[in-house]
Amino acid sequence: MATRITRLFVEHPASVDETYFGHMAFAGWFASRLFLAAFAALTHAVLPFLFETTASSIIRELYERTHNRGR
Repeated sequence: MATRITRLFVEHPASVDETYFGHMAFAGWFASRLFLAAFAALTHAVLPFLFETTASSIIRELYERTHNRGR
């Protein structure tokens, strides 16, 4: 049973060559960038002269950082 539970926590991080805590740190960083992109997009929706390319730039950065992980 313990092995099955352990596998739930380490199998996916290992598939992208990370430890559990390394994966946690990367996922936290990724989430913070998504929140920033969402804030920029929402602000841009109300004030279209602000953050004209910020959200799309962040999304592009995230894609480039994750595109071929674990391959």
